[in-house]
Amino acid sequence: MSIEELVKKEQLSDSDLKELLAARKRGEVEFTLIDVREPFEYEMAHIVPTDMLLPTTQFQQWFPKIQNLKDKNLIIYCRTGNRSYQVQQFLKQRGFKYVGNLQYGIVEYSGEIGQGAFKK
Repeated sequence: MSIEELVKKEQLSDSDLKELLAARKRGEVEFTLIDVREPFEYEMAHIVPTDMLLPTTQFQQWFPKIQNLKDKNLIIYCRTGNRSYQVQQFLKQRGFKYVGNLQYGIVEYSGEIGQGAFKK
């Protein structure tokens, strides 16, 4: 599967995301990696390099701010893949074209994990 096909997958595995992050670092693909967990969860552990922290409990505040990403590649994750799956389905129903979900969340992710508050 090509990188362009991989970034369009709806359910991503641990190895898929690691491959995509490496390709992004090489400039071969563009996507936004979004954590939909709470800030305290992010501080304990997050995937490096997460681009946005958009907690599901603050959905009303952040949803209008991401309308410009409807045609962009998004990859979202949470702890186990459940919250991010729900957000994925909601976004797709509202016209977001390319939203991938890290299927088993950060608990199954074996790539680089960081700690600390979100800074972007």
